[in-house]
Amino acid sequence: MKLKNSLSDNFYGNKKITSTKIIIFTSIFFVLCDNITFFQHVLDVYPLSSFNLGFLISLGIGISAVITFLLTLVTSRYTTKPVLILLIMLSSFAAYFMDNYNVVIDDNMIQNIVETDLAEAFGLLNIKILYYFLLLGLLPSLVIYRMNIESYSWKKTVLYKTRDGVIALLVLLAMIFSFSKFYTSFFREHKPLRYYTNPTYYIYSAGKYINRTFNVHEITVSSLGTDAKVVELDDENDEYTELIILVVGEAARADHFSLNGYQRETNPLLQQENIINFTQMSSCGTSTAYSVPCMFSFFPRKKFNHKKGVSTENILDVLSHTGFIDILWRDNNSDSKGVAERVSYEDFRKPENNTICSDGECRDEGMLVGLDQYIAQHKGRDILIILHQMGNHGPEYYKRYPKEFERFTPTCKTNQLEECSNEQIINAYDNALLYTDYFLAKVISFLKQYDTTHETAMIYFSDHGESLGEKGLYLHGIPYVVAPEAQTHIGSLMWFGDKMSKDLNIEKIRQNKDKKYSHDNLFQTLLAIFEVETEVYIKDMDILNN
Repeated sequence: MKLKNSLSDNFYGNKKITSTKIIIFTSIFFVLCDNITFFQHVLDVYPLSSFNLGFLISLGIGISAVITFLLTLVTSRYTTKPVLILLIMLSSFAAYFMDNYNVVIDDNMIQNIVETDLAEAFGLLNIKILYYFLLLGLLPSLVIYRMNIESYSWKKTVLYKTRDGVIALLVLLAMIFSFSKFYTSFFREHKPLRYYTNPTYYIYSAGKYINRTFNVHEITVSSLGTDAKVVELDDENDEYTELIILVVGEAARADHFSLNGYQRETNPLLQQENIINFTQMSSCGTSTAYSVPCMFSFFPRKKFNHKKGVSTENILDVLSHTGFIDILWRDNNSDSKGVAERVSYEDFRKPENNTICSDGECRDEGMLVGLDQYIAQHKGRDILIILHQMGNHGPEYYKRYPKEFERFTPTCKTNQLEECSNEQIINAYDNALLYTDYFLAKVISFLKQYDTTHETAMIYFSDHGESLGEKGLYLHGIPYVVAPEAQTHIGSLMWFGDKMSKDLNIEKIRQNKDKKYSHDNLFQTLLAIFEVETEVYIKDMDILNN
């Protein structure tokens, strides 16, 4: 009865509780309720046994001590409740996505979240995320809100916080030294495990994202390749302008392309075209927000970062410097991630621009409508058109294609992938790839109309791959250093019209189709296909270089 009355008094604010207790209770709550995925990954490395049991318990106590220390630092008399409630709310969402999709909330994922539009956000909502929010977010937040936290003088507050911080650190050190052999391997050999700690890792990642974003605001965009010129203008025998369509795909993993030996026929139309399929193409990153700026950047993946991406001109700027190449970016995805800031841009997720929309979904093929008029208006000029696909954007793969492309059944018809069998998820994903096959074939058909008047070509690169349940992973966004091949090995191919083919050694390019290429090669390949001469051209990185 006394315990019941005590709990009741705390909930209704009749009895005061120290900030130390509420911080410790909150830290334990985080460890027990919001770190299920973390401990699942830990158990994969340190299976539950009498030998590992002590270390596993110490790990839970150690993480509680770390969270307690951090919360002690950032809370005060007036901020304890707001800070704890905010973190509990955010951690409930983080727990949902980690538990159900096995994703990591790093700085790139936070950038994705910040840049996600309402349509994408609504596509992730479901009843289960509501349960997580209610049980792990709203309910404990309500308990904290109703508690009456005891207040102290400024001097006592400093004294108690110093005491609490020191004790938390001592507890952490005691755990580490008591199981030093375990922690040596944990810290040195299994660093990726820390990516799944909640809320510590997303707090660290948020700080990293804010820091890089804050620094970027003070940076001006540096010019690149201002000496660029089109060499073909000096060639009297070259009477045809170029018309190139670059398709930026979405979440298309290479091993689900029948062109690469996948047992299902996911590329029946492309199979009939005279394409060159690059079987060993790798992405810059594992998310759209990182990969798209990286693939258009002069910097290779190992040297690229967000700051360089926004502070240095990209390949579209270099091509524009020639004064002879007109560029149009049409987007049926979220946006260009800053790549198309200085070129013509059209949003094709809007029905007013995209004439092929139904059930709230605008189709990729709608981006081809009206291109004839654009080409006619830019007669006598080289043209580069970028089409940014919705492609295989998850988790609602079943929405990414019209009903007539539902060849593989049964399909997963929810964004709660955990409710579907692996077969249903893969079926929906493969149907979306089947629609991409149709779309790319339609792009080629569109270009063939201009093969007598232009040098035509289509280039296709997916931005990243996608996990479909392998090892419990779904979607994408895993840090590159530990990302599975499914998220980095991407679909990529090229098609060249008759006139363009005569200017290239197609057979030599075809012989190199199994060579290891990556997004790093796109910058130099675009310079080559438009016959642009500039000091930033690197011949060895050009896929068309023979």
